[in-house]
Amino acid sequence: ACPACGTTMVEKFGTLRLPVNGEEIAVPSAAHLGCPRCGEVVLRFQDSKRLGEDAIALYRKKHGLLSADEIRAIRDRFKLTQAELARLLRLGANTPSRWESGRNVQTAAMDILLRLIRDLPGSIDYLRDHAA
Repeated sequence: ACPACGTTMVEKFGTLRLPVNGEEIAVPSAAHLGCPRCGEVVLRFQDSKRLGEDAIALYRKKHGLLSADEIRAIRDRFKLTQAELARLLRLGANTPSRWESGRNVQTAAMDILLRLIRDLPGSIDYLRDHAA
């Protein structure tokens, strides 16, 4: 039932907006429950999780940032655990995990550093010697 008016909610798909890094991101075809009477929108846990992941993926695409899969591929290429990558980049231990799962988005500066690791031979060795 709708928490605002008590009417039975119905399954809907439509554009919902979610802030990512202070920017409103429109996520098309987002699953949610909608009230046909008052228009109230309710998200189930899975819908909310998916909405957040989709908003971050759209934000990354819009701003030309590496995707979660691309970040994971960089880490895999150098045979680094998430914790090892976090130490090299002087990040919190769980930050790479959040990037790779789509729960958080990297900053533009961190995206450039990840690209340098990926594209510049010797950069991972430099970080191992100087950053960790």
